[in-house]
Amino acid sequence: MLETEMQNPDFWSDKTKAQDTIKKINKFKIELEGLGKYDRGNAIITIISGAGGDDAEDFTRMLYDMYGKYIVKQGFQPRVIHQHWNEHNGIKNISLEVGGKNAYGLLKNESGVHRLVRISPFNAKKMRHTSFSLVEVLPEFSKLDERDIVIPEKDLRIEFSRAGGPGGQNVNKRETAVRIAHIPTGLSVHASGERSQEQNREQALSILRAKIFKKAQEEKKSVEESMKLKNTEIEWGSQIRSYVLHPYKMVKDHRTGVETSDAEGVLDGNLDLFIERNGKNLIL
Repeated sequence: MLETEMQNPDFWSDKTKAQDTIKKINKFKIELEGLGKYDRGNAIITIISGAGGDDAEDFTRMLYDMYGKYIVKQGFQPRVIHQHWNEHNGIKNISLEVGGKNAYGLLKNESGVHRLVRISPFNAKKMRHTSFSLVEVLPEFSKLDERDIVIPEKDLRIEFSRAGGPGGQNVNKRETAVRIAHIPTGLSVHASGERSQEQNREQALSILRAKIFKKAQEEKKSVEESMKLKNTEIEWGSQIRSYVLHPYKMVKDHRTGVETSDAEGVLDGNLDLFIERNGKNLIL
């Protein structure tokens, strides 16, 4: 019976199709495992002020407080890697290491531009103002993972400065803060949370590798290809989420359509509604 079936050309055609299907399934499984490879590990959150002047830097502080409260509620351990405050207690940019099981998997879909609409506390005429901040969530690599991303020294520009704290004060008289720019892509990172210049340099390099990895993942290119391409400009108008405090109150995620009128609750760290929905609908 089998010998008769094997003499039929359709037998070999069907067998080849089945083998091709199995190969595709295995490849898809590998790709999915790759996407979730770092989900179970720690995360690094960076918040950067965009268009909006003092309001944007105040919004960055609000987002920092919001994520800080959410992180603590999840039982994660936050640690400041770098901070750059202004004289009004606003934040130009800040980076946090979030330690805990599944931290990156839970937070990774928060990456993107966030928009705030409110009556500006910095405007004497009490006019409505729109400002933007960028949230970037990266996986924290192990030393073993870092070996896979080799960055040529000639492609780096390294600068040193004094570490600054809230209110613009200098908290360190020595130049321990480090800024590293990747020249081919324009990507840059800061680190100032460690005591020594060398420790901050290593921390900054680790974050830069994670940035390059995330960029390659989003562009669906190899790490090597992404290191050669210029980083695209951030379009501050292409927000993923809006926080409206005037003339009405609403927080809306523009990717999923999820919204709530409890803006104060969201800014107080109640993010489950958005994070759980994004986790089910998005793969970044």
